[in-house]
Amino acid sequence: MLALGEDLGDDAADHLRSCADCAAELEGLRRVVVAARPGPEDAALAQPGPHVWAGIHSALGLGSAVAADPLGPPPESPFRPAAPSPSGVPAELPAPDAGARWKEGRKKQDRSGGAGWIRRPGVWLAAAAATVLLAAGVVWSVQQNQPAVTPLAQAALAPVDQHSATGSARVVEAADGQRTLEVQVDKNEARGYQEVWLIAPDLSRLVSLGVMTSESGTFALPAGLDLSEYPIVDVSDEPVDGNPAHSSVSIVRGTLAT
Repeated sequence: MLALGEDLGDDAADHLRSCADCAAELEGLRRVVVAARPGPEDAALAQPGPHVWAGIHSALGLGSAVAADPLGPPPESPFRPAAPSPSGVPAELPAPDAGARWKEGRKKQDRSGGAGWIRRPGVWLAAAAATVLLAAGVVWSVQQNQPAVTPLAQAALAPVDQHSATGSARVVEAADGQRTLEVQVDKNEARGYQEVWLIAPDLSRLVSLGVMTSESGTFALPAGLDLSEYPIVDVSDEPVDGNPAHSSVSIVRGTLAT
């Protein structure tokens, strides 16, 4: 919002003065906003360094013919000092039109699709987009190779009393041993707010896991909680009355099974 010119108040300004990371991020976002504006005075872009093309070249696996930075300095002039002869007169001088022939060759190369084409902004954008797609493909490949999460227990949630919502719940365990309960319902029928519970089979004991503000939620299970003692998943309709107890109005309920 600040990068777009919005005023977020003194708190944001104070934070930016004390946080170098956020200040740097804001400056980067401002450069994006400036680059997107149509005015010619705002459209100037900083020339990327040679490391940018080196990264694109490596990521796309391009050949050695286009290894040089296309926005870098031109190749060395074809003129070279000639070795002097014993008499002190240069033994050989380049032809007077060598520089002109070299420039004309560069023009022809540009027209024929040589290295000069890479100077066009559209090509740079295409190369950058290809790099992003390549990175996205790597991420997708890594995700595809990850094993699917196997739930420790799961339950189908059925409507209770006058309600019609349905849903599901499952318990999953992370690599660090932390267990979480993932709950989904197909609609929110609470008149107050939804609260998720684990309840004992005889309904005499229950543990609140927290408030679910949408049609799904993930809740950390207390360490040491025995699911066999609290196998019932319950989503209740709680009034905003300050009473932490169960309202006795359940929307959906189901029993976890391994």
